[in-house]
Amino acid sequence: MQKLVKAIRLNNLQYNANRDPQAYRRLVGEDFRIQVVLQGSGRVTCALLDAAGQRLAEGALALPGTFTATVSFPTPGTRVVTLDIAGEGERFSENLLLDVMEHAWVG
Repeated sequence: MQKLVKAIRLNNLQYNANRDPQAYRRLVGEDFRIQVVLQGSGRVTCALLDAAGQRLAEGALALPGTFTATVSFPTPGTRVVTLDIAGEGERFSENLLLDVMEHAWVG
């Protein structure tokens, strides 16, 4: 049986929790682009949830396909968002760490 999620990309880079967070950082008001490449057959529902469980983005699509969501935040800080995908008797959930900077680095 193949896995439902083939790849997760954040800001057009393969997501890796161990990668230097600088690769994923964005400024206040700039969009984070999250893409999930899905495989298999059937239909799935995808959602991006904040720490309080509020839906930041959601969608339903036929497999195989790619779920794409863009989110931005009005204040600096570190956010944990949860990617939740369900369908065809399988469920996938992963936390993503999004770091929002107040201003660009000088230098």
